[in-house]
Amino acid sequence: MTVLQDRVALVSGSSTGLGFAAARALVALGARVALNSRGGKKLEAAHRSLSAGVGEVVAIPADIRQPEELEDLVNEVEEQLGPIDILVANGGGPRIKPAVELDETDWQEALPLAFLFIPRLCRLVVPGMRRRGWGRIVAINSVSARQPIPRLALSNALRPAVLGYLKTLALEVAADGVTVNSVLPGYTRTERQEELATQLAQQTGQNPEEILTAQGRELPIGRMAEPSEIGEVIAFLCSPSASYVTGQAIAVEGGYLKGLV
Repeated sequence: MTVLQDRVALVSGSSTGLGFAAARALVALGARVALNSRGGKKLEAAHRSLSAGVGEVVAIPADIRQPEELEDLVNEVEEQLGPIDILVANGGGPRIKPAVELDETDWQEALPLAFLFIPRLCRLVVPGMRRRGWGRIVAINSVSARQPIPRLALSNALRPAVLGYLKTLALEVAADGVTVNSVLPGYTRTERQEELATQLAQQTGQNPEEILTAQGRELPIGRMAEPSEIGEVIAFLCSPSASYVTGQAIAVEGGYLKGLV
């Protein structure tokens, strides 16, 4: 399919996991995609993997926690591929800690990683999208924005803040042809989930793989998601088919959330 032919997409945090899955799905739809992470072998491997297909893919290292590097990243993408039509904002998960143990350093580290990079990137790309009358912004968030997860106090606090910012932005730019949404993945087989399982295993003496399997079985759907299943939803939100979908936080979580809204 080439429904995104000639559209330029920047996907941050895309060397592995959900960011890589989103980038791969966008390439499959014909987009010209800029991969991003702090660099290194994982980014190089992601670039090699996606460059083997038919789409145009570049890899640009930058630390999303640093505002000046975000500006350089956007400038480099536009120099190599053209104006950015699609932004998929993906960052790392903040430190795993209960609320009673958080200190000032934890907050200072978490804010740029889980929240601030999103409005900073939007500030850089939204003006061009509005001038051209077309744009797609999708943030990869978490179900913790709606249902707190034990020991993830930083995520539980900052993920809802992302939704508040994105909803406000969506209302402001909707009439300009720019849609703004977020995807809330649940338990998904990523390095982050494996990290959580390893930490829990150290506390309980269990095998991390046993923990991951048990967590999947507890979900109504009976298993964890594969990253590609999240990536396909993100690609849909970036496509022309989603032109009337904006301001939404779409949970892709196998029935994990218990609430009605």
